[in-house]
Amino acid sequence: MKNIYLQLTEKKSAVPGLVLATVTAASGSTPQKPGSSALFQHGKLIAGTVGGGIIENRIAECAARCVDGKESALLRFNLAQETSDVDDAVCGGIITILVDSDPLAHLQVFTEMEKSLTDGRPGVLVTRVVPWNDAQVLIKRCWATEECEWHLPGNDAMIIAEEVKKILGSGNRAGYRHLDVTIPGEQQGAKVFLEPVFPPQKLIIAGAGHVGKAVSHQGRLLGFEVTVIDDRPEFANKENLPDADKIIVHDIGLAMNELPKDKDTYVVIVTRGHSHDAEALRACIGSKAGYVGMMGSRAKVAKIHEDFIKNGWATQEQWEKVCTPIGIEIESVTVEEIAVSIAAQLIICRGKTN
Repeated sequence: MKNIYLQLTEKKSAVPGLVLATVTAASGSTPQKPGSSALFQHGKLIAGTVGGGIIENRIAECAARCVDGKESALLRFNLAQETSDVDDAVCGGIITILVDSDPLAHLQVFTEMEKSLTDGRPGVLVTRVVPWNDAQVLIKRCWATEECEWHLPGNDAMIIAEEVKKILGSGNRAGYRHLDVTIPGEQQGAKVFLEPVFPPQKLIIAGAGHVGKAVSHQGRLLGFEVTVIDDRPEFANKENLPDADKIIVHDIGLAMNELPKDKDTYVVIVTRGHSHDAEALRACIGSKAGYVGMMGSRAKVAKIHEDFIKNGWATQEQWEKVCTPIGIEIESVTVEEIAVSIAAQLIICRGKTN
């Protein structure tokens, strides 16, 4: 799914009734974690999630009420099971959700985010929440990167700036956090939420056949930027690959060699034959790619392994970092099941690096 903030840049001011809800804190067993967001229009969910079920219904009701008055709120829900109300019987825990009744007021901030991510630069969405009365809050946002100067009003700006540097320096995509800051002359302070937002991780698929097509679909569902390479235009086209962000019709080995690879690059090799697999793998083995997987029978994998070691194309240590045969063992048989097994392995690898 496309980053929900970037979906706001597509809506622009022409769409009335938009409300953005974001989980800002969670303890115990909760359906979503801090940073999870959902977009509502006139009280109806149109993108994302803050947990589903009863909690999302309550947020939808709140979104419908606050649109006309533009009243934002920071809401806290106790999700502990209550046997007196079956409908409210959920997993338990406590969750806090920020309901922004006018997210398009910060359209410029989300536009800056979009440009930064397009350029491959991560940043932190800084959201300052100040109590207005017993029920309402005021929201101020800005987009902070390592390269640009940014300004947030308040005496705690330097503290916030240091936290932003720490988050970006860590490279932790799951590094959502919040700070309690003081307001001069006020007993109740403000809260500042810091949400790291990174460019999407890249999934490069060598091979546009049945498995490549199915993996591209899974990759899109998992939020990857999907690139598919094949030298056959009858396969490498938008009609066959509707989920691919980029399609490259070129010699597979040459194209793979030209693409940059870093720790946020995941490579899936599912070409139509032994020689194409080997060419794609030669371009990836020993690279900085976070994941390299190659499909094939154990006999084929053994033969390619032998060739790579014998010809000096890889060391044994480099070979052992390749996931082959690809995917996790789920007794997969169909193309779709194979794609699910590969997607599951991608999730495991991504979870270890995030």
